[in-house]
Amino acid sequence: MDRDAVASHIPRLRRYARALVGDRYQADDLVQDTLERALNKLHLWRPGSDMRAWLFAVMHNVFVNQLRGKRPDTMALVDDDAIAAPVGTVDRLEIRDLQAALMEIPAEQRAVVLLVGLEEMSYAEAAKALGVPIGTVMSRLARGRERLRHLMAGTQTAPSLKVVK
Repeated sequence: MDRDAVASHIPRLRRYARALVGDRYQADDLVQDTLERALNKLHLWRPGSDMRAWLFAVMHNVFVNQLRGKRPDTMALVDDDAIAAPVGTVDRLEIRDLQAALMEIPAEQRAVVLLVGLEEMSYAEAAKALGVPIGTVMSRLARGRERLRHLMAGTQTAPSLKVVK
């Protein structure tokens, strides 16, 4: 049954949503909204196609629609309960810094970084889930990773501009 197939993807949807929004309660709301929309639109899923990519595409669309109605300063940056792994203090601080840095990069870059890095999707799968060309996935991923490197290192990422006379 297709509903069972949808249910089997809930853990991955929850993990991605928590990393995407940075707050456990907002993530749970996002997953619930995604599942509601997916189950209502299940007739649109093509049997034989990748259900995981379809569900992530649904989640992406729900997330974008929710972002349109929110101001950036109302989103929580770090959820203490999101760090569930038993880690040392230094590791916990690094994870918290990474979560905060992820929330600093643009949402479209964050989505690609998480789909490729966390969910281990191929570029083609991420492109399908986000509804963008593979080249866009690659450029967003490169820019997102570079921005994360600078944020984690505490360096400025201001582009070097050339003076034109």
